[in-house]
Amino acid sequence: MASTIPDPHPGTGAAHQEAPPPQPPSERAGRVEAHGIDHIPDHERHGSPRQLFSVWAAANVTYLNLVTGGALILMGLTLWQALAVIVVGNLFWLLTGLLAISGPAAGAPSEVVTRAMYGVRGNRVNNAVVGWLISVCYFALNLAAAATAAFALVEMAGITATTGVKVVVVMVVAALTLTIGVYGHGMIMKLYLPITLTLTAAFAVVAVGVFRHTDFAYLPAEPLTGTDLWAVLIAGVTLIGSGPLSYTTSADFSRYLPRTTSPKAIAGWTALGGFLPGVLVCSLGALAATAVDMTDPQAGLRQLLPDWFGPVLLLALVLGTIAINALTAYSAGLALQAVGIRIRRSLSVLADGTAAVALTLYGLLASDFLDTVSNVLQLTVVLLGPAMAVYATDIVLRRNRYDGRALMDETPDSAFWYTAGVNPAGALALAGGVTVAALSVNTLYTGPIARALGGLDLALPAGIVVASLLYAVLARGGKSRAPAA
Repeated sequence: MASTIPDPHPGTGAAHQEAPPPQPPSERAGRVEAHGIDHIPDHERHGSPRQLFSVWAAANVTYLNLVTGGALILMGLTLWQALAVIVVGNLFWLLTGLLAISGPAAGAPSEVVTRAMYGVRGNRVNNAVVGWLISVCYFALNLAAAATAAFALVEMAGITATTGVKVVVVMVVAALTLTIGVYGHGMIMKLYLPITLTLTAAFAVVAVGVFRHTDFAYLPAEPLTGTDLWAVLIAGVTLIGSGPLSYTTSADFSRYLPRTTSPKAIAGWTALGGFLPGVLVCSLGALAATAVDMTDPQAGLRQLLPDWFGPVLLLALVLGTIAINALTAYSAGLALQAVGIRIRRSLSVLADGTAAVALTLYGLLASDFLDTVSNVLQLTVVLLGPAMAVYATDIVLRRNRYDGRALMDETPDSAFWYTAGVNPAGALALAGGVTVAALSVNTLYTGPIARALGGLDLALPAGIVVASLLYAVLARGGKSRAPAA
């Protein structure tokens, strides 16, 4: 069985040694994935980029997309303005698709590829925050959403959702999620096509009910104009775009593809898998909000659907959340390894799940902690936008040429050690992008740039542009650039 954490290599030459003996496939759905952040050798590469479509589609036919779509109407937009925002916000899936092409090129997950941008030590900090902390918070929020739907199912079955029952429900939903994450890549590739088909069928029924009641001429009581309108439009794009921007780890699910796989196909199927369901499900939420109050989406949707479909809808909401959280748990497990903690991938997934379950139970049963986390995550684009921009720019600059085995070398002799283990270009570009984005925020606070612009929140575009330009200029300087494969 291959090691899930590569042992330190004595030097670059050792880092290039491939483990020669062919091993039995560790990618079967019924077998726990043996690989962690280590390099995937060519003889274990397989699959088609078309498989990526169902992976990302299953993760985006979700309750949260319904909620965010409905939120745009609640923010004061007209129906057609909301639909336009949904399309524009989901275009960020193109960046997620671009990042995915680095997986087969390097034979490594995103958590390792980013050593090229930040250096061996700098990347540990990057993975601790962008990879692990944010992933665990998203896991907790999604788990809370799934648990809420599951509580309603329990009540429908005639069982009072006491504190003890709620704890059991959360644990059961988390166990199903973590089982997929522990078994890993093979299980994900096996399950996500039938999950996609099941969720599509369920949401097709939702669509029929929603279309029958939609007010296509809907206008808010007080239509927005001028600066107020632009502020809400930009905030809406940021809200929708935060979904695809949170997947800075898309190479995790493409790395088993043969290195000769078409990058265009990888990027296309990944982006399409996120974009289509993202647009369709968010749009359903917006359309429903023209007919019912979507401040309580479950109750609102049930008004538009036949009574018999209520339990089916709740089951679909739970299943969709399990699908998205399994991907989150999988990547969070890899991030924990990439931080430098020597732990098997399967155990790292369980560790992440335990932390997320604790946050969820505390938030649901003891305090409004998850509300606080939810508000904080509205600011994640301040970090995720620049992080994705640096990653995408590096792919373009290197023409997607990564030496996966060299990336495994964590010693001072590594080509990716840079200066004391940190790549100044990546660190400065990320810091610059985050700083400008933070000054442009108008969410939980109003930054000075947003205040000067009359409340316009340009954190997302400003952070992306500044980080990308800074990295392009600094990386081309030469000293902060390791050789490509």
